[in-house]
Amino acid sequence: MSLYPQERLYQEMAFLAYYLHWSSQTLMDLDHWERRRWCREVSAINKKLSGNEQKTFELK
Repeated sequence: MSLYPQERLYQEMAFLAYYLHWSSQTLMDLDHWERRRWCREVSAINKKLSGNEQKTFELK
């Protein structure tokens, strides 16, 4: 069984906390796929509104 990289988890949580102002507990309660989906949605909104690729969270 492989674990999700801790650094990646913190990157996703920081991104969502910054844009959505959610608590760390709320973010930890999300499952992996739901957290990644929120990152994609926030990134898409930022990209559309600003035209700035720098404000996106690229999932690799």
